[in-house]
Amino acid sequence: MTAPNTESATVRPAWRVQAPVVVAVSLGGGTGAAARYAASLWWPTRTGGFPWTTFWVNVAGCAVIGVLMVAVTEVWAVHRLVRPFLGTGVLGGFTTFSTYAVDLRHLFTADQVRTGLACLAATPLAALTAVWLATWTARRVLAPRTGGGPSGAKGEGPS
Repeated sequence: MTAPNTESATVRPAWRVQAPVVVAVSLGGGTGAAARYAASLWWPTRTGGFPWTTFWVNVAGCAVIGVLMVAVTEVWAVHRLVRPFLGTGVLGGFTTFSTYAVDLRHLFTADQVRTGLACLAATPLAALTAVWLATWTARRVLAPRTGGGPSGAKGEGPS
């Protein structure tokens, strides 16, 4: 006589584990993309001009990602779908590095080389600075005064 297979009774199929994550990312992505589109309607970019809307959407989105990641990984215990919904979904759909690439292409094909180079350099520099500053600030503001959040982070700045 063989022993019953107890492991198969407790393991959920991969699709049952991942389906809620896929739904959360999808719903969040649609929300973030709609917000980004609304920003482009409210603040249109002049043809051949610096793409300020794309620039500020990416910078703001990166700053919010910095705060969110500190909040959900170092400060608060949250539901497992919060990070995929907000981080990957909403903020992934809101930030728009594909539009950044298209904006660059349009600038370079329109012979706006100086504007294109300025955008090429300024966007990643500003976005990385925003996420770093937001992370640094969030660790100081959100982390308990006793020396950090649940992960033991001391708020020494982003790693």
